[in-house]
Amino acid sequence: MTLAEATDSDVKASAVEAGEPIIKIVGMHKWYGQFHVLKNVNLNVKPKERIVICGPSGSGKSTMIRCINRLEEHQQGDVIVDGITLTGSSKNVEAVRREVGMVFQHFNLFPHMSILDNCTYGPIWVRQMPKREAEELAMHFLERVRIPDQALKFPGQLSGGQQQRVAIARSLCMDPKIMLFDEPTSALDPEMIKEVLEVMVELAESGMTMLCVTHEMGFARTVADRVIFMDYGEIIEENKPDAFFDNPQHERSQLFLSQIL
Repeated sequence: MTLAEATDSDVKASAVEAGEPIIKIVGMHKWYGQFHVLKNVNLNVKPKERIVICGPSGSGKSTMIRCINRLEEHQQGDVIVDGITLTGSSKNVEAVRREVGMVFQHFNLFPHMSILDNCTYGPIWVRQMPKREAEELAMHFLERVRIPDQALKFPGQLSGGQQQRVAIARSLCMDPKIMLFDEPTSALDPEMIKEVLEVMVELAESGMTMLCVTHEMGFARTVADRVIFMDYGEIIEENKPDAFFDNPQHERSQLFLSQIL
């Protein structure tokens, strides 16, 4: 079932079919009480585009991508995912979440369930997939992230890098159109970062639409079609990776890059 089929009858076709951006953010604002965390954010993402979002802590990066699948609720402006406007409608939110996978900083695996059960839970209970088919799918993606031998273990028996690869496989089992990564390597030991980034590079090369909040600038230069720099809740600069890293235009971008490169 496509997103269009899952939503109101006035939605005629998916954004991909219509040649529109798969994600469109228009004039988005968000407040936490009096704190204005996102200020007039505008962003179009094309199907299969790979975008890296960077910036200092507290700049609104994670909040912005969490608004894309309604883990955070914006108060003003529009967020449109594959032709569906995210409003208070639970039907629209559910339809978007079926098609948007998300990988968090701290894995968020179910600790009491095996790796295989973590990966089959969504397909069985959300997509109503038969258990055998869900298990075959889970093993396919566990092989893709190179840990099929861990399927019967529990999350606490795995390293941080392995757990993050399980989190990626779990999201892929839902067959998403879009993957969101919220600082997926920031909680990992340095030696574990490489193995997770390698999986993400392979995923990017497969043509998945990706938005990734990260401080891994090597990954951004290698994988991104566009780099977006945020500060104080605003998109300050966006450009192709080589242009952004070699010749940043905004003085805030220049300062940020001088401190981390």
